Amino acid sequence: MIILDGQSLSLEMLHQVARNHKKVSIAKSSQELVQKASLFVEKVVEDGRAVYGINTGFGHLANIIIDKHQVKKLQANLLMSHACGVGDPLPIDIVRAMMVLRINALIKGYSGIRLCTIDKLMEMLNKNVIPVVFEKGSLGASGDLALLSHMSLPIIGLGEVYYEGNRMDTLSAFKKADIKPIDELFAKEGLSLINGTQAMSAIGGLVLYDSIRLLKFANLSLSMAMEALGGVINAFDPRIQEVRGQKGQIKAAQEMRDNLNNSKHITHQNELRVQDAYSLRCAPQVHGAVTDALEHILDIVEREMNAVTDNPILFEDEELAISAGNFHGEPLALAFDYLGIAVAELAGISERRIERMVNPNLSNGLPPFLAKHSGLNSGFMIVQYTAASLVSENKVLAHPASVDSIPSSANQEDHVSMGSISARKAKSILENSRKVIAMELLTAAQAIDFREKAQLGDKTDKAYTYIRKHIPMITHDEVMYPYLHQIEQMLIEHEFESYVFKGEDVNE
Repeated sequence: MIILDGQSLSLEMLHQVARNHKKVSIAKSSQELVQKASLFVEKVVEDGRAVYGINTGFGHLANIIIDKHQVKKLQANLLMSHACGVGDPLPIDIVRAMMVLRINALIKGYSGIRLCTIDKLMEMLNKNVIPVVFEKGSLGASGDLALLSHMSLPIIGLGEVYYEGNRMDTLSAFKKADIKPIDELFAKEGLSLINGTQAMSAIGGLVLYDSIRLLKFANLSLSMAMEALGGVINAFDPRIQEVRGQKGQIKAAQEMRDNLNNSKHITHQNELRVQDAYSLRCAPQVHGAVTDALEHILDIVEREMNAVTDNPILFEDEELAISAGNFHGEPLALAFDYLGIAVAELAGISERRIERMVNPNLSNGLPPFLAKHSGLNSGFMIVQYTAASLVSENKVLAHPASVDSIPSSANQEDHVSMGSISARKAKSILENSRKVIAMELLTAAQAIDFREKAQLGDKTDKAYTYIRKHIPMITHDEVMYPYLHQIEQMLIEHEFESYVFKGEDVNE
């Protein structure tokens, strides 16, 4: 059980809820804050003073005052009218992440939503009744309105959900799961549910989690490529990194040295050559820059995961409601554009190392395309083609979404972040890059098989051994795609990672 308090949700905890189905509860102190704020909303409604989102219209309609007898209907109308998502449904893990992120924001006590309404969202999450949320339709300000509306519709018995592996209407699933929809939304509750950045946070947060894992694999695939090519280890010397002082570079080089510790496949200056090409020699600088980028993005994301992103924001102690713009996704939009660029660079430099291993003019004595009988066999020729295709696609996807904006709501909302697009682009880049890194690992294992047998590094030996227990050396041309899919799956699942980096035993 993860106890939510609106302050301490971490990326690892988000992963545990989204993918490992950890259940959540709300801290008692947070429950008290929620109740106080909801009482303030009731007072505003009774007093009849105009407060945006409580007893007014929305967006351009903010100057229209709603009768106090209609404020509940206003909130249900908001969810129904704003549920305009299109495209494919988001994966269940992303929607689970959206749900826990929205709960965590609402329990800070600045939104005015009732505890029973939050509890209903939490009950759905804990019973794994997950809303169908369509991926496209958010401008990233005022928050992720369309996507969060789809997430919230089931609370009042509308929309669709996934339950027990099936997609169905909400009421059918609720009956099976023994959940009752709430009878009606109270003042401001609909707006509180949808006015925030939790869709882009969920998509981008899980991409970030996977990117941090991928960086370790990229350092590993680089290390195996070093052994395949007899790379010069001097470029990873700690003194080189220290005199520049970039933290990510220092960390990346250390990890590469750890991977290659005790290796007899690497070389030193002037043994085979004076220095390597940039894709090997500058790997600490490139992978290190990605390391720094991910650390920076993690800081932004974890702050946003524990932030108030509603509008208006209620300060119950002062009986004050301030309309502002915390729903604007610009901090995340810029961060997720940066994330996509950083991860694209991992794939870009990886593909160059794949090329060096398959190109007989660059591979330091390896056979053309790593085929035993080149000519009759094409070997790994098209592996490099595929990697190049993915890298080229990443270059298109890496164009930032955050530099674009389109006015909406009759020009009341005249600058938006496009943050959900930044997050979805980063997801596509990650998926492409993971495929490229997987190809580098498989190519490096094939190249090592052509070298004279010698001790590999502490971690590269584990990686090579694991790969060869599941995928054989390719001695003659055969259908390649199952192997490419298989090694990518190794990077998605945790057994390979645990064996190489944590020394855990795995099933043979």
